[in-house]
Amino acid sequence: MAKTYKFGIIGCGMISEFHSKAIADIPNAQVTAVVDVREDAAKRCGEANKCAWFTDLKKFCEQDLDIVTIGTPSGLHLDGAAAAIRAGKHVIVEKPLEVTLERCDQIIEAADKAGVKVATIFPSRWSECNQLLKQAVDNQWFGRLTLGDTYVKWWRTQEYYDAGGWRGTWKMDGGGALMNQSIHNVDLIQWFMGDVDSVMAMSALLAHKKIEVEDTAVAAIRFKNGALGVIEGTTSVFPGLLKKTEVHGDKGTVIVEQDDIIFWKFAHPTPLDAKVQELMSQRKSGTGGAADPKAISYVGHKKQFQDFIHALETGGKPLVDGVEGRKSVEIIVAIYQSAKTGQMVKLPL
Repeated sequence: MAKTYKFGIIGCGMISEFHSKAIADIPNAQVTAVVDVREDAAKRCGEANKCAWFTDLKKFCEQDLDIVTIGTPSGLHLDGAAAAIRAGKHVIVEKPLEVTLERCDQIIEAADKAGVKVATIFPSRWSECNQLLKQAVDNQWFGRLTLGDTYVKWWRTQEYYDAGGWRGTWKMDGGGALMNQSIHNVDLIQWFMGDVDSVMAMSALLAHKKIEVEDTAVAAIRFKNGALGVIEGTTSVFPGLLKKTEVHGDKGTVIVEQDDIIFWKFAHPTPLDAKVQELMSQRKSGTGGAADPKAISYVGHKKQFQDFIHALETGGKPLVDGVEGRKSVEIIVAIYQSAKTGQMVKLPL
């Protein structure tokens, strides 16, 4: 009989609903405990999952759990992850891994020392269109990569920031439109194009009030392979548009809009052409999270949790382990440094 993996959830806010649905949809997984400092949230989540609920993190970590998911405000990821790791649990952390590189490194080092696995949640990597694009990159169908761009032109109301006391703060959010919303596409563009060499950026707060961070940012990127690129991230664009990623080379171009490939052209035929043409005729993108953070699917989380379980069973690495999850944080921190100083910033930091 296959092992049933016991999951615990730290943080019972909005994202816990997606964790719960994803776990419930995996035959050999179940939520057995949840914890939140807010009793009403912990109780609601516990009752929804028909499991034990706690307001005490120490008591939660004493439970018989295989995997703990972290869905607290970003600047508290280290606290929950460290407690779970000390208790010998494997950990899956919502993006970003943490809000500073130092705190990211503390999670990675603690997991290595304890001999447990850690992953960072980036469900966009599991969408079919992004998997196909990555396959094209790995097969070198683009020839030489020349340009990689990603655009997240989203909208968030002032009420969105006002409703969460931690949102829009450096300490708890780690930044604004880039660190909270656009980080998914920052992860994707570096996954496709490779490591970043340097960035030159500008940022601004244009459409919101009473927050410490940016709602609009633009960065020019030089990748280590010599290719150039652009990252745009906003929560200031009404009504909010579908996110887009473009990868170009001297022998091909692919453009992905949300969950659809809208352009696929290479100098030579590829084994995926027919499949992509079929997918392009059946566009399936909704609005994504362009204007509503709840308007996303849990399927990416499910696939990532299954990948994590597979890593546990095979002794391998999760696709997005802690080191991978750290990369997008480093790029965004470099963009913030460039925007603040007006200078080009070289990586690694």
